[in-house]
Amino acid sequence: MSNAIVSLIRTYVPVAVGALIAWLISLGIEVDAETQAGLVVSMTGLAVAAYYTLVRLLERKWPAVGVLLGVPRQPEYEGRHVA
Repeated sequence: MSNAIVSLIRTYVPVAVGALIAWLISLGIEVDAETQAGLVVSMTGLAVAAYYTLVRLLERKWPAVGVLLGVPRQPEYEGRHVA
């Protein structure tokens, strides 16, 4: 699998998980539609960031945890040299 595909999977999986978490949390909150929309958007951002950060930190100690990002390996990039 190419590095580009690996990086996209490892980006989209936390977004999907974060959106699901935010949606589940919002189910028990009774507010007007406009407030709920803002709440879900902000909770989604926080959930995505928290999930990705937690999994990346755990992955440093236990590399197999990377599967929680969709692919258990990190993409490898070649260094670019600026002339």
